[in-house]
Amino acid sequence: MTLAASFQIDYLQYLGADGQPVREFPPALRDPAVLLPLFKQMLYVRAFDTKAIALQRTGKLGTYAPCLGHEATHVGIGAAMAEGDVYAPSYREYGVLFMRGVRPREVLLYWGGDERGNDFQEGAARHDFPFCVPISTQCLHAAGAALAFKMRGEPHLAVATCGDGGTSKTDFYAALNSAGAYELPLILGVVNNGWAISVPRSAQTGAQTLAQKGLAGGLFCLQVDGNDLVAVLEAMRIASERARSGQGGSVIEFMTYRLSDHTTADDARRYRDDAEVKAAWEREPMTRLRTWLTAQGAWSEAEEASWKEECERLVNIEVDAYLATPVQPVEAMFDYLYADPPPELLAQRAAVIAMEQRPQEHRHG
Repeated sequence: MTLAASFQIDYLQYLGADGQPVREFPPALRDPAVLLPLFKQMLYVRAFDTKAIALQRTGKLGTYAPCLGHEATHVGIGAAMAEGDVYAPSYREYGVLFMRGVRPREVLLYWGGDERGNDFQEGAARHDFPFCVPISTQCLHAAGAALAFKMRGEPHLAVATCGDGGTSKTDFYAALNSAGAYELPLILGVVNNGWAISVPRSAQTGAQTLAQKGLAGGLFCLQVDGNDLVAVLEAMRIASERARSGQGGSVIEFMTYRLSDHTTADDARRYRDDAEVKAAWEREPMTRLRTWLTAQGAWSEAEEASWKEECERLVNIEVDAYLATPVQPVEAMFDYLYADPPPELLAQRAAVIAMEQRPQEHRHG
C-alpha cells in the first residue's frame, strides 16, 4: 500500500509545572507586565468561584458548576478574543465571560434560577451567546456565527468551548465538519479536564488526542498545556490569525484538570482517587505563573495578599447586587415562550399565579 495522507498533533507548552520556562516565550509575552494583569484576573476568578460555592452551600444559589483549575485556559481564551468576535460558552467558563464584559452578578443570577443573568448587558459579551447546558450544541451556534462573518466579509471569528466529553457529541463533529467544508473562522476549544462528570477521558474515546478529531474536518489542530497561560495565549493567537486571514478553523485541546466537583450536586470522591487529584494540584495554573512572576520581580506575597483582599471586596459587591435584585414575578416563566400562548399554558400560568398566594419561598435572596 502507498501512503494516502499523514498527520501529526503538536503539543504547545512554555511554562512548566514548577514555574520554570521549558522554551523561550513568544516575543509579545516576555514582559511580565503583559501577563501580570491576567494573573490577577485568574486570582479574581478563583475568589469568585469560592464565593459562589459558599452561596450555594448556604442556600443563596442554585446548583453551580465550579471552575477551579481552569483559570489559565478560560482567562487566556477571553484575553485573546477581540471586541467584534462572538463567544459561545457552555456553563463554567467564567474567566472568558468576565474578560468579555459579563458582570459576576449576572453569572450569579443565572445560577440563582433567573434567566435575566443570560442577558449580558455590557462589553463584547452583549452579542455573545448565553450559557448552554445541553452538551456541545453551542459548537453549532458558533459555527453559524462564523458562517455569517464569512458571508458578510467581516474580519471576526467565533469561539466555542466544550469539555472532553462534549467531543463525543454529533454537534461537535457537525460544527467542525462545517468549519472545514466552508473554511469558517471558527475556533473549537476543547477544555480537557479529564472527566465528563464521572466518565474518565480514557472511557470517552479511542482517539490518542482530542485535538486530532479536527483532522477529519480538515482543521488546524493543536494540543496545549491548558494550565500554562503563555501557551493558551499563543495557541489562541495562532488560531485567530489563521481564522482572520481566511485560512479556516481550528480545534485546540487545552489539557487541564477539574480540581473540584463537576457541580455542587456532584461528589467527585465517589469516582476519583485522592492521589489523582493531589497530583493534579501539583500542575495547577496559579502556582506556576506565580512562581515565574515572583522570579521576575513582578509579584510578591504582600502584593498577593493585598490583591486577594481587593478581590474579596469586589466579589462581595457583586454578591450584594445579586441578592438585592428584585425577583421576577412567577408568571415570567410563561410570558416569553409564545406570542399567542396555547390554552393549556395559560391555564398553567393562572394556576402558578394562584399558588403565589403562599409564603414566598425559594427566592435567591
